[in-house]
Amino acid sequence: MTLRFVGIDPDTKTADSPTVWVDQDKQELVFQGWKPGPELEGECAAFEVPGHAVGIPDDEAVIRIPARMVHMIREACDAVERTDDR
Repeated sequence: MTLRFVGIDPDTKTADSPTVWVDQDKQELVFQGWKPGPELEGECAAFEVPGHAVGIPDDEAVIRIPARMVHMIREACDAVERTDDR
């Protein structure tokens, strides 16, 4: 796995550390964020979208990332698209 670090929450102190990476081998975005808490996770699990099963599969997770990291997510998206062109 080749992870490319993109950025960490600029408000990180010592414990909180939402982070964005790009897995260049798999061409995937990788996020570390806060656990959502039971209310938000339940709302996400109950959300109905056509063609999508209700619930959260065991191998998936809901995470929260602060909006102040949007520019990092955009950078990660650009990086994945650039590696897709090779």
